[in-house]
Amino acid sequence: MHVTAHPSILYFGTPVALLSTVNEDGSANLAPMSSVFWLGWRCFLGLQGSSKTTENMRRTKQLVINLPSPAQVSAVDRLARTTGSNPIPQDKIDRGYHFVKDKFAIAGLTAAPSETVLAPRVAECPVQLEAVLDHEHGYDTDGPLAGFIAVLEARITRVHVEKSILMDGHANRIDPDKWRPLIMSFQEFYGLGPKIHASKLGEIPEEMYRTPDFEQANSSLLNAI
Repeated sequence: MHVTAHPSILYFGTPVALLSTVNEDGSANLAPMSSVFWLGWRCFLGLQGSSKTTENMRRTKQLVINLPSPAQVSAVDRLARTTGSNPIPQDKIDRGYHFVKDKFAIAGLTAAPSETVLAPRVAECPVQLEAVLDHEHGYDTDGPLAGFIAVLEARITRVHVEKSILMDGHANRIDPDKWRPLIMSFQEFYGLGPKIHASKLGEIPEEMYRTPDFEQANSSLLNAI
């Protein structure tokens, strides 16, 4: 039986991402988030408009979207109520956030140099997506969330993956039976279970989904394929 409910959030389960960006002084900021989805070689990020990550992305137009597995859950959780903003926004003070300058250190993670952007990668994350900010989209422009939420469209410029999660015999395909993302569902962490049913979509060659924006990726990546 269904009933009418009014949950305060509608986070029914999405992958966790660690966004690394560059601060004004050249240091790195690192922030966990889970409002992200992909279309082609682009992704859309929903962030608080006043966050340090949003500020850095608007200024530098660069970031890395690092995708942790359940093995990095403790590191992600150590970042959960930290902010790179100083002074701290009042709404984050109300929720118990505190300022941290060196996010990599407090999380116990390692910064690794990127190849197409200045923002560092998180070495421990199995997937690291270098990206540039292409567009910022309006959100609730005439409503109460205007300015509070930022919807940012990033174009992927380089993909790094652990070799262990590649499909056997394929240099460019992620094996969904090997890749296990960390999932956030209603403020709690979860992992994925095993595949429960074969998919007819899975019978379509993955290359047939390649979109024209792939051609905008770094030329050295294209030459390697």
